[in-house]
Amino acid sequence: MNREEKTSVVKELSEKFAKASIAVASDYRGLTVSEFEELRIALKKCDSEIKVAKNTLLRKASQETPFAPLGDYFQGTTAVSLAYGDPVSPAKVLVEFAKGHEKLSIKSAVLEGKLLSGADLVSLSTLPSREVLLGQLLSVMQAVPTGFVRVLNAIPQKLVYALQAIKEQKEQ
Repeated sequence: MNREEKTSVVKELSEKFAKASIAVASDYRGLTVSEFEELRIALKKCDSEIKVAKNTLLRKASQETPFAPLGDYFQGTTAVSLAYGDPVSPAKVLVEFAKGHEKLSIKSAVLEGKLLSGADLVSLSTLPSREVLLGQLLSVMQAVPTGFVRVLNAIPQKLVYALQAIKEQKEQ
């Protein structure tokens, strides 16, 4: 790889790091090409991708981004997974894949400039997705006005029940 190719790879990786919301460094030593492709396809479904490059190029590309702390983990056979949307979905994909394929080991991750360990990433993967969390928030927000309307409705409803009871009592 000549100097121009390395420069273009670093530039491309830097742009990808700049757009990413989370980056995960993992060791893929021992994975077959078909297993790696399976992981790549699973990540692509959740607006993520996995990249393999020389560690020095990965370090240079991540230097001036929030993912600079990952530089210490770019050793050995390293693959970097980058997510551009919801950070929980790719974490789930990687953790599930690592459970089924012991050869993939998650080294570390960076989320919003904070370094996460492999155990932290497993904890992140147990969270519901963004859409589920928004749905839960909406249901909580909707519960307050609904309860208020029910309270307001209970007063005239009790009056109607009382009038109905008086009517039935007079009819007897």
